Amino acid sequence: MEMPRPNAQVLARKQELVARLREVLPHDAVIDAPEEVKAYECDALTVYRCAPLAAVLPSTTEEVSRILAICHEMGVPVVPRGSGTSLAGGALPTADSVILGVARLRDVLEINTDDRFIRVQTGMTNLSVSGAVEHLGFFYAPDPSSQLACAIAGNIAMNSGGAHCLKYGVTTNNLLGVKMVLADGEVVEIGGAHMDAGGLDLLGVICGSEGQLGVVTEATLRILPKPEGARPVLFGFDSNDVAGACVADIIRAGLNPVAIEFMDRPILQAAENFVQAGYPDCEALLIVEVEGSEQEQADQLARIIEIARRHNPVAIRESASAEESARIWLGRKSAFGAMGQMGDYICLDGTIPVGKLPEVLNRIGELGKEYGHMVGNVFHAGDGNMHPLIVFDANVPEQLASAEALGAEILKLCVDVGGCLTGEHGVGIEKRDLMYHQFSTADLEAQMRVKDAFDPMWMLNPAKVFPLTASAERRREA
Repeated sequence: MEMPRPNAQVLARKQELVARLREVLPHDAVIDAPEEVKAYECDALTVYRCAPLAAVLPSTTEEVSRILAICHEMGVPVVPRGSGTSLAGGALPTADSVILGVARLRDVLEINTDDRFIRVQTGMTNLSVSGAVEHLGFFYAPDPSSQLACAIAGNIAMNSGGAHCLKYGVTTNNLLGVKMVLADGEVVEIGGAHMDAGGLDLLGVICGSEGQLGVVTEATLRILPKPEGARPVLFGFDSNDVAGACVADIIRAGLNPVAIEFMDRPILQAAENFVQAGYPDCEALLIVEVEGSEQEQADQLARIIEIARRHNPVAIRESASAEESARIWLGRKSAFGAMGQMGDYICLDGTIPVGKLPEVLNRIGELGKEYGHMVGNVFHAGDGNMHPLIVFDANVPEQLASAEALGAEILKLCVDVGGCLTGEHGVGIEKRDLMYHQFSTADLEAQMRVKDAFDPMWMLNPAKVFPLTASAERRREA
């Protein structure tokens, strides 16, 4: 994956840069030793690595503002970083950039259960937000599989989803306001603890902007009352396309389960070996969860089971206890880590219309055979957010190249059936050169003009999202 050449003038001024950063930050908040910055050379897309010039770990919005003002004045690119769980290379540095990590921004600033919001610093992990309000009977809905580790900052950058977003929506549906530092150090507040703001929907522009427009340091998030109860049911099927057809029928029936998750045989085997979740032996598994009162759960499950029976499932298993439910979800939440035992992998996240699931799953299987790679499928089936995992050996350069080529074919397939390149992982470096497959030149020009307005010098998160030729031309013009 091509990256821009580092700016020699910036590299030559490293000591000056580090000295100025240390003037405005605690000594341990500036990292510049070569052996220490290696910790920031990649995110969860580990096949691509590049050590940054330095890394900084601010603790306040004011410190973030000072960092960006210095870097802006000196012409130093800045790469915002949450917890480094990006699967699309969203936090991959360039050799002349400063990594700005938000890991020390982890305070709860306000909780208001009457108006149902929490205001936090964005270094907090996703799961810790729910943990902060759980004792009050509330929770934060978006729940990525990496929720134990991923930061709210990264969730906002990539508009992350999760298993339960079928009912509750993704990050943008649960984000009320942000405090954000612009590329030159200016601090702005957008949105807030209210339903909607007047004027342009700038909050909608920021959520999902992948660190291209500013560094979000505080977020006001919607919290919801915890449901009365929840229960999953497992359906095992003898083929992927039958399981996909079952999902389409559940959605078509107008039912609103809280989650519909899909796992195929390679994923099931890996998860079972990893956590012994007790999954049935089948080619494809659906986890469908409903919530509400006991009567509501029973009514919804009865209707869903009736639909599933029309597809001749090889197994049906309702959870009988909280412990069994936790084990079912542990297997699903552990799937990505479990697949690491099978080898290196690339995890995609193209999104498709639910009615196209059988067609796309079949074609992914055919493409995997054509390219000679095992492909495991685990994804949020209810909203068509695909997660094909392409297994390869990173020590064999030819395998990485063929895995990437296969990934590109799968993502193009998603677009061609009416979907899009990304559902929640973002574009990063992984999909930037596929953007022309989904968007016209005029579309991308409009997107880049938004970037121009927020970051005229194109200093934030370089070489991401936009095709490299287009972003390089923009930077030259700036």
